[in-house]
Amino acid sequence: MGVFNEAKNLMKQNIREYGMYIALVVIMLTFSIATDGLFMASRNISNLINQTGYIAVLAVGMTLILIIRHIDLSVGFVAGFLGAVAAILLTKAGMPVWATIVIVLAAGALLGSFIGFLVTKMGIPSFVATLAGMLIFRGALLRVTSGTGTIIIPNKGFNAIGNGFIPDIANIEGIHTLTLILGAFAIGLYIWSELNNRKNKLTYNFEVLSKLMFAIKLLFVSLVIGYVTWILAGYNGLSWTVVIVILVVLIYHFITNKTVLGRHIYAVGGNPEAAKLSGINVNRITVIVFSSMSMLAALSGILFTSRLQSATTTAGTLFELDAIAAAYVGGVSAAGGVGKVTGSIIGAFVMASLINGMNLMGVDISYQYIIRGAVLVAAVIFDVKTRNKRA
Repeated sequence: MGVFNEAKNLMKQNIREYGMYIALVVIMLTFSIATDGLFMASRNISNLINQTGYIAVLAVGMTLILIIRHIDLSVGFVAGFLGAVAAILLTKAGMPVWATIVIVLAAGALLGSFIGFLVTKMGIPSFVATLAGMLIFRGALLRVTSGTGTIIIPNKGFNAIGNGFIPDIANIEGIHTLTLILGAFAIGLYIWSELNNRKNKLTYNFEVLSKLMFAIKLLFVSLVIGYVTWILAGYNGLSWTVVIVILVVLIYHFITNKTVLGRHIYAVGGNPEAAKLSGINVNRITVIVFSSMSMLAALSGILFTSRLQSATTTAGTLFELDAIAAAYVGGVSAAGGVGKVTGSIIGAFVMASLINGMNLMGVDISYQYIIRGAVLVAAVIFDVKTRNKRA
């Protein structure tokens, strides 16, 4: 009974964080039943995760933008334009893949810095500045693709980024051994991290879960990681897209939770005036976040272009709205100052699972848009209600 009450209190205190995980599980179970298990098939889950990669990367950057109380509407066509630039560098300039990636990411960071400059130094509202950017980069995309319309990329190395899988170390029929090993390593790393965090909290007399509840949490998360790993290992294993998304999440999770920059970002989002009075350079933080956003948009463009193996005139359309929706569904507060990178990734998979499941069920596209809009509204209402209760 004590464990039940502790679990109930834990859920109440962390409803924002756990709510999205519950929603994802419910969605996946519902579609799995409705499609007679087709939704949870290894091939479908692998494709679902790969298709979500470029939006997940955008959602990470958008999380920081929304945390500091701004918005970036330009990221979709920044991704599309820089994806086309990558295609041109590979096909017409003959550049190697690594140099192309470095140039495109650097260009993204510079573009984001300029948008940040317009917002901080010129005083242009981020909505207006990024709306202008969206139009400019839309035009730039049409300009660079005006000759052919679609730029085909024959480079196998580049195309493997969006379509390839990590090599295996054994030839066992139906099982990707290296993926299983990496999954086991991930479980071990997670358990070690949680034990270390618990030890540090106890050292400073912070409140922690009971031993039984802590063990249940470790077991549950480990089983989830193991199950997802098993599903992926049953198809082609981990894709390079998944590896890139994991690296991005780990880097930004570390930045937001373990660095001074991360604490300053949350401080600026919580109260910009108080942050400024406490000595934080709010303008500098804003420029860094916008620069980071556009750099991730460039990476998103690389992933999308690589997956299609070509650059198209429509690349980037509505990417920004999908990223914003993923961030809000993942627990970012509409008032700023609250949100987690990991939550936005889950939000991206919630939205992608909805689309994938409804497609498998043959739901009309008009109803799909209505349902996705309703989910977004529900997420924001949930944010407002839980914020009011805390206040």
